[in-house]
Amino acid sequence: MGGLPLSELHVGQVDCNFLQSLTRSHLLTYFRSVCSQLCLLLTGAFVIVHGIYLLCQRLTSYVLLGSSSFTGSMRSASVRAFGAVTRRYIEYGEFCSSRRSSFLHFSTRSSAGLREEVGDRNADIFDRTLKKKQRDRAAWLMEDRDPLLEKVTENLLDRLSDCKKTFPTALNLGGAFHYVNRMLRGRGGIEKVISMDISEDMIRRSPLLTTSDQDDAKGRPVEHIGLVGDEEFLPLGEGSVDVVISSLGLHWVNDLPGAMTQCRVALKPDGLFLAAMLGGETLKELRIACTIAQMEREGGISPRISPLAQVRDAGNLLQRAGLALPTVDVDEYTVRYPSALELIEHLRSMGEGNAVRQRNPVLKRATALAAAAVYESMFGDVDGTIPATFQVIYMAGWSPAATQQMPKRRGSATVSFHELHKAFPQEGGPKEPS
Repeated sequence: MGGLPLSELHVGQVDCNFLQSLTRSHLLTYFRSVCSQLCLLLTGAFVIVHGIYLLCQRLTSYVLLGSSSFTGSMRSASVRAFGAVTRRYIEYGEFCSSRRSSFLHFSTRSSAGLREEVGDRNADIFDRTLKKKQRDRAAWLMEDRDPLLEKVTENLLDRLSDCKKTFPTALNLGGAFHYVNRMLRGRGGIEKVISMDISEDMIRRSPLLTTSDQDDAKGRPVEHIGLVGDEEFLPLGEGSVDVVISSLGLHWVNDLPGAMTQCRVALKPDGLFLAAMLGGETLKELRIACTIAQMEREGGISPRISPLAQVRDAGNLLQRAGLALPTVDVDEYTVRYPSALELIEHLRSMGEGNAVRQRNPVLKRATALAAAAVYESMFGDVDGTIPATFQVIYMAGWSPAATQQMPKRRGSATVSFHELHKAFPQEGGPKEPS
């Protein structure tokens, strides 16, 4: 970068002639350089403080809950927290020192020119600003490998492998989009991937998590484009992509029917919509534990777990969005954790913190400890671990096209069932009257 190094910058030594000789563009570049250095220092300090916070959490759980796995938990927390300092510090420095951005910004209020009737724009269940902050934080807390996200993404992309059709341009929409980029491996004949997320930090870190020299099935490099935008307002034109893929990215959307309708409009005719989102049975154990603890400690309850769609609603959503040939199926995954604290840490690293607008922003220490104790007493196993259920709903639908299979018009049949029965008589069936 141009200008003096940060270590040599002293306000009293910068004379006016030097500043006047700089053009506006050079001065702006110099200012950005100083800001990026300061952000780098602040990020390192934040990660160190977060590591100390994790250790204090373990100590608190040991003193108040009497955890038997304190030694192993402390060791894993120390390695995970302080081992992340160097890694996150270096990664943040890599993109801060970059001179130009490789991704695009779009306003969250700009869409593809759709009418307001495509969904329920008055729905305001989730705080999208808070969700953006949670995603920004998760970008630097997440591990390089997450077995749950890998399993869900692999099962979702298997459905893409079952299609004989090729999809040159793909929209990778939010959630675990970096796992989709990493695990495509030439499936679907995809040549260009547009990765979109509401979090700028998540987009920035995506190239660090995704192999940049990925090739498609024919050995050609896959082009990756980063896009910062809101899933509720897609900044894409009509018929601009061949497939939309969303791995665990739609369950935080306020206007889900509207978002899916925009995806259908952005698809070319006979384009594919593939999505996986968390279902209503997700974290049912944590939901029960929090409810009991709040009733006992506070005499009432507030929403601690996000309201999620049920399996029966998924098919209606696809049809309401105008997608043809809808297909819905569901899987349940059980993940085991040493304690409820590890479960909460995993949810935070995934960006799955509570963002319900009607939530109580304050969680009392006594209520949190009571919820952890209830969780362990009701659902804990003999080996000291606790289970957490994740219900994943897989949805698939196609943009309408004249070449797709269509049902015949009612009453257009030329052969009756009675004639079919006479042409193919069944042995032992009812005999024709003589």
